[in-house]
Amino acid sequence: MIRFRDRMARGETRTGWLDSRHTFSFGGYRDPEHMAFRTLRVINEDRVIPAAGFPMHSHRDMDILSYVLEGELAHEDSLGNGTVIRPGDVQRMSAGTGITHSEFNPSRDAPVHFLQIWIIPEERGIAPSYEQKTFGPLETRGRLGLVAGPRGEGGVVTLHQDARLYVAKLAPGESVQHTLAAGRGAWVQVARGIVSLSGTELREGDGASAESEPLLTLAADTEAEVLLFDLA
Repeated sequence: MIRFRDRMARGETRTGWLDSRHTFSFGGYRDPEHMAFRTLRVINEDRVIPAAGFPMHSHRDMDILSYVLEGELAHEDSLGNGTVIRPGDVQRMSAGTGITHSEFNPSRDAPVHFLQIWIIPEERGIAPSYEQKTFGPLETRGRLGLVAGPRGEGGVVTLHQDARLYVAKLAPGESVQHTLAAGRGAWVQVARGIVSLSGTELREGDGASAESEPLLTLAADTEAEVLLFDLA
């Protein structure tokens, strides 16, 4: 079964510097029908104006991924990390027992557009940690490339959960398939373009869950960038 999540029905937070769209309940947005999907708790599509961002704030017991679509995102945290995240990078911060961090647009003239993703870890109270990896075109162009998974299998970003994140960058007319094991569920999030998920059209910002679907087919109508989560 595939269940469509319309981009236009997402929650919304707007301030002078932030335009954020919430696939699942977040902050002041509460929708009992869209609290999470399995262990996938948050997908926020954020746009931040130049020279602005999220000041230092704290988290606990969550794996947080940042995926930049356009621009740059500067990260600092209480573990002493200071990095810049760009398109092609996947950043993972495990809050564990507690971490404080900031995310800031360092540009003076260009906005940053990124996805903030939260995954509930298997265990509470783990040690906080940070990781960032770059994935080149050969790893995601025309294929579903694994970028995050349990224990960092295959050299990808580590998740503390039986969850895997794949990214595909597709040209018009290209398609990819994903086999979904019995009992598992998938969430598909379209970052750019127009695709069909086993016949269901999805546009930029749309999402969909899939359960009891042994084979998923993603076909691109336009240049497209898609994230697929495979979840226990």
